[in-house]
Amino acid sequence: MNRRTMLAMMIGTATVAFGAQVAEKTFDFRRGFADVAAQATPAVVFIQVEKEVPVNNGRFFFNDPFDLFGEDFRDRFFGRGDSFRRGQRPRQPRKKMYRQAGQGSGFLISKDGYILTNTHVVGDVDRITVKLQNGKEFKAKRIGADPKTEVALIKINADDDLPFLKTGDPEKLMTGEWVIAIGNPFGLKETLTVGVVSAKGRSNMGITDYEDFIQTDAAINPGNSGGPLLNIDGEVVGINTAIYSRNGGNMGIGFAVPIDMALKIKDQLLANGKVTRGYIGVMLNPGNLSGAMAESFGRKESGGVLIADVIADGPAYKAGIKPGDIITELNGEKIDNGTHFRNKVAQIMPKTKIEVTIYRNGKTLKRTLTVAAYPDEEDEEGAATGEGGMAKLEKLGMDVQDMNEKLARQLGLDVKTGVVITEVFEGSSAETAGLKAGMLILEVNRHEVETVKDLERELKQAKSGNILLRVKTEKGAFFASLALNDEPHTTTK
Repeated sequence: MNRRTMLAMMIGTATVAFGAQVAEKTFDFRRGFADVAAQATPAVVFIQVEKEVPVNNGRFFFNDPFDLFGEDFRDRFFGRGDSFRRGQRPRQPRKKMYRQAGQGSGFLISKDGYILTNTHVVGDVDRITVKLQNGKEFKAKRIGADPKTEVALIKINADDDLPFLKTGDPEKLMTGEWVIAIGNPFGLKETLTVGVVSAKGRSNMGITDYEDFIQTDAAINPGNSGGPLLNIDGEVVGINTAIYSRNGGNMGIGFAVPIDMALKIKDQLLANGKVTRGYIGVMLNPGNLSGAMAESFGRKESGGVLIADVIADGPAYKAGIKPGDIITELNGEKIDNGTHFRNKVAQIMPKTKIEVTIYRNGKTLKRTLTVAAYPDEEDEEGAATGEGGMAKLEKLGMDVQDMNEKLARQLGLDVKTGVVITEVFEGSSAETAGLKAGMLILEVNRHEVETVKDLERELKQAKSGNILLRVKTEKGAFFASLALNDEPHTTTK
């Protein structure tokens, strides 16, 4: 057999046999993935965003799927940036403002203009412009964004029906299966790359709070964020979101949010503009439940999740679930690990009744409980609507907000009330007194304050001169004397 004959065989139409079964579909290697590209590319959009930022704000991070080796990953995407997404007042501009631009990808999921993308592409911007393959441009409206899964929904209005992608079933994806990524890496519009599914169910990556990623070696680079990951039939199976990289570019390890998870988030964003997650009030033991650990509780097999603690008066507590119980099933479905269980519970709407199967002292028990709303979601809703006290205290040179349970945990403070300093302005009396973001104001002029409103009241009563604050940090408390500026100005959000 000569080389030309071999080449003809290689590029001809192929069928693949597995045992006695032969795949019904054929794949023309001469055309490669051209048919998928022709079918899918018109529904993939180029997203341009703009935001007004201070000149001294440093780099503003657009264009990238998350880089796990970037500088201070959490601060870049889930620290200071969170304050804009959750309704807090932006920093006081002290220098000239300018408009900074960025770009990303997205894809149409309906003929009337709904587009899925990533939160870090459109979550903290002032203006969104969407450009289609045919060159038409539209202003887009952000319907909602969920930073805990990196799923965002935007919409454009067009006179004609728009092309859109069909969705596939990520559950049917197999490791080693062909997948195609389409997006706009480095601004190069409508770029297609091909790879395989490297792994499924990737979690504990530190990318988002709720993780169940598809891992692929299809090339994903800055600008691909929000674009579709497709199967060989041109169906969306994921949203390209993150890369594992030491240099900011593709290294053959990319991560996509499964489309079934994204669609559940989309439905909530469309209905309510936000996401509400289920909560049953348990703390899971860290790590997977090994066979050795299970044996110490009298169980002879691994799997399931070990309950380390139960929150008082929560749904699990009311249902009689106790520390040391091992949850093995949720609504009849076997639970493999903590991540699996946490994601499943989070996707259940509050007020829904569920049944869990538990192992306790050699017995298998069933318990029915009513799922509640996750407490942090309620906190975020209050912040987004401007409730809960935030203020810019120009008389003192700092921004503050009310303490809540989540902030207390983040700051390592064992308190439930008080006023948190969220920013200290350069050259202010607060900076001179040694105050820093994250400190907690307990008293003003020896009067206890529990909320921003209390603090504002005390400031109004204070005369010109100095004001005495009692401030708490993780290491302890101290008093600070601050000089009041002559410009009496406080604004509560």
